[in-house]
Amino acid sequence: MEHLDHLEHLDKDLVDELAQVARETVRDELREQGRKRRRAAVLYGASGAVALYAGAAVALAVGLALATVLPGWAAALITAVILGAVAYLLREAGRPSRPHAPHRVVGGTAPAGPPSGMGLPYPPMPPEPPVTPITPVTPVTPDADQEAPRAPHRRA
Repeated sequence: MEHLDHLEHLDKDLVDELAQVARETVRDELREQGRKRRRAAVLYGASGAVALYAGAAVALAVGLALATVLPGWAAALITAVILGAVAYLLREAGRPSRPHAPHRVVGGTAPAGPPSGMGLPYPPMPPEPPVTPITPVTPVTPDADQEAPRAPHRRA
């Protein structure tokens, strides 16, 4: 049995060494993936910045082209309206679709019911105000077995 105790010590050292090698391998792999993702993120950010400048140049070109026919302020206003419409369309295209949302009617009337679909958007009004019956009030007289209320005691 003594020779098995010696092997147990070797097994523990082997397991510790294998765990350390596995940790280092995973750490190195994660570090390499992080470098690749960081590089991709920087490239995407730079691409977005360049696209922003390109869009500004296109907007300037549209404004200058309109300025040849219109006054400068009108050309700038039309360019701003066009950019606002494009921004709105892009925002609507990027929104997630919600199946429970009411349908929007452009240039028409509102939907017949509320968004919940549970009836009217407000409670119905009765044709006339409610009438409450008036009951006569009977005075309360103390009974013989009840004690009459006392006036508060004052000190002189």
